[in-house]
Amino acid sequence: MSVQANRKIGVAIVAPSGFAVDEAGFHRGVAALQSQGCEVHCYYDPVQKHQRFGGTDDARIAQLYAAAENPAVQVVLALRGGYGLSRLLPKLDFARLAASGKLFVGHSDFTAFSQALLAQTGSISFSGPMLCDDFSRADPSEYTQQDFWRCITSGTHTIGWETTGNPQISVSGKLWGGNLSMLASLIGTPWLPQLDGGILFVEDINEHPYRIERLLLQLLHAGVLSRQKALILGDFSGYRRGDNDNGYDFNAMLGWLRKHLPLPIITCLPFGHIRDKVTLPVGCDAQLELFENKALLGCLHYPCLTR
Repeated sequence: MSVQANRKIGVAIVAPSGFAVDEAGFHRGVAALQSQGCEVHCYYDPVQKHQRFGGTDDARIAQLYAAAENPAVQVVLALRGGYGLSRLLPKLDFARLAASGKLFVGHSDFTAFSQALLAQTGSISFSGPMLCDDFSRADPSEYTQQDFWRCITSGTHTIGWETTGNPQISVSGKLWGGNLSMLASLIGTPWLPQLDGGILFVEDINEHPYRIERLLLQLLHAGVLSRQKALILGDFSGYRRGDNDNGYDFNAMLGWLRKHLPLPIITCLPFGHIRDKVTLPVGCDAQLELFENKALLGCLHYPCLTR
């Protein structure tokens, strides 16, 4: 798919968290972006990886600044998640990064960056695909890539999905969220947005339902959930149930939460550590509507690529 027929889009690859485990996949992802009409600027160097990270702490910070200050770059795309951004938060100048006007994109560990950027500056970023493995896989998802380009090349974006067993609601507010474990880790820090009347979306991977419940209760007890209009659950896969669960599964957990949390819970948002995922502008104005078995999430008032 071509991004834009009339000009190339400058895409910077940065590794603020982990390094590319599959180096051949990394190069395949760069080639995929180039084939879609992007001019790729790689600030991640596989030779410079450090321990489990895409570089030393200082080197990963330098990658972000270099990408943000390159006038040929419009999109700053995270290499992958893993772990590492929590180390960088106290050292990052978010005002400097926001002033660049770049579109910062990623998910998973990148949640720490998107929340801190919103909390510190009010600037919008994007929970969306990363180079590894959304662009680097041998069978990339056309759905993921089309939704990504459609989102960042238009100032409005509507996502629709099928879901059952949800309340019929119509609410509006600031859309925010990301990886649930990362959000919980930011409670009590200056990097968690203090939003009232928001629409919060969450996802996670390899977390047993009891851990998901515990993380959401942490958000509840910290006073976060009582201030939101709705909670949207994305994908929560990759976990294994134990013999002692005794009937406790995701649906049992969800049923209990719906009785005890002070806001409506909507399920099945196609977002998370999955092949087919949507792109979500973090901090945009949003409208969430449910009717029958269909959910619609409309996003507007966010920065995008100009044609």
